[in-house]
Amino acid sequence: MNNVTLFAQIMQTLDRFAFSKLVGIHGSDKHAKGITSWTHLVTMLFCQFSKLNSLRDVCNGLKSASGNLNHLGVARAPCKSSLSYQNKHREWPLFKDYYFAMMKKLAGMAQFRQTRFKVKSKILLLDSTTISLCLSLYDWAKFRKKKGAIKLHTLLDYDGCLPVFVHMTDGKPHDSTVAKELSLPADAVVIADRAYIDFSTLYRWKAEGSYFVVRLKQSVQFTRGKEKPLPDNRHQHILVDEYIELSHSKTYQKYPAKLRRVVVYDPQKDQTIELITNQFYPAANTIGELYKARWEIEVFFKEIKQLLKIKSFLGTTTNAVLIQIWTAMITMLILKYLKACATYSWCLSNMVAFLRLNLFVKFDLKKLLNEPFEPPDPSEGTDHIQISLFEWGGIKGEMRK
Repeated sequence: MNNVTLFAQIMQTLDRFAFSKLVGIHGSDKHAKGITSWTHLVTMLFCQFSKLNSLRDVCNGLKSASGNLNHLGVARAPCKSSLSYQNKHREWPLFKDYYFAMMKKLAGMAQFRQTRFKVKSKILLLDSTTISLCLSLYDWAKFRKKKGAIKLHTLLDYDGCLPVFVHMTDGKPHDSTVAKELSLPADAVVIADRAYIDFSTLYRWKAEGSYFVVRLKQSVQFTRGKEKPLPDNRHQHILVDEYIELSHSKTYQKYPAKLRRVVVYDPQKDQTIELITNQFYPAANTIGELYKARWEIEVFFKEIKQLLKIKSFLGTTTNAVLIQIWTAMITMLILKYLKACATYSWCLSNMVAFLRLNLFVKFDLKKLLNEPFEPPDPSEGTDHIQISLFEWGGIKGEMRK
């Protein structure tokens, strides 16, 4: 029987030395009264794992594990007012930097790497998701006249499906507006939907040595050039593979170079999808499969909204919202790491539910992840001790008779 709770074992995957180093760089514990940065992190991660709805629930939940807080490196559970104050005043970049420090440490594992494509370049998925908010409480999150919202503009690494870039805005900015400020690593392939059709941005990415696969809008005017031959006996869903040039004067000034146009038929939705790319050498089927992989970022948005505490927030300030978003990203990183290490083939939602119900149970985490439905070893429990006591009492009773 393990004497440490599951939640404490999960927290042991965190690099506390790296966090302490970042605390010193940011000075987040300077003049701090109440909870330290580490206690703040553990409390917000507990909020994400337990998916509790209020500050009071989170603080009382940690207090219920009073005898096990020392395993978390926490002296005492914070009170509601202290947690609210720190969410408002402790700067959120600390948690952002720690996410990337942990990602650098954990995401280099071979289990995170997907080998679906024979493409040496880094594959990045670009999209945004909208989270609705009450405008009267979050007056800074303007979206419509009587509706508030925030947008999470996310660049997802296909290997491990973890964010390498997250930028939060209110609901008004268009997706392509944020993409104008985004720089990509050289030789990377970014995959996006038609909301990111901005030819000046696409040409800048091309000039920086990056590649893109973007869905083409029907309103874009172009002239057709040389058409590449299609295979006769395979990839029948590829309808067109050709070179094009933009014909409208304004769009041609923004992108004065050739593009490749690939038209793919989707039998599930009975529609054709037009794609443009500046990759001229991969097969047309590879271009279609790359765009199909864009669905992974939609799955990621679904996971963080359904499994984590990210659709409602414990504070109303921008700082509090960003702290909760970045601790959600750290939680997702830990969950993906645990899933990659487990020998059992987990569905992520099932694993999260399994852990959430047993956070303060003292059981070996590795065994739980690898053999979740194996019956416990009777020798690890205390039932045999209780039975022996009852038997001893019965023997003594018979001797008295």
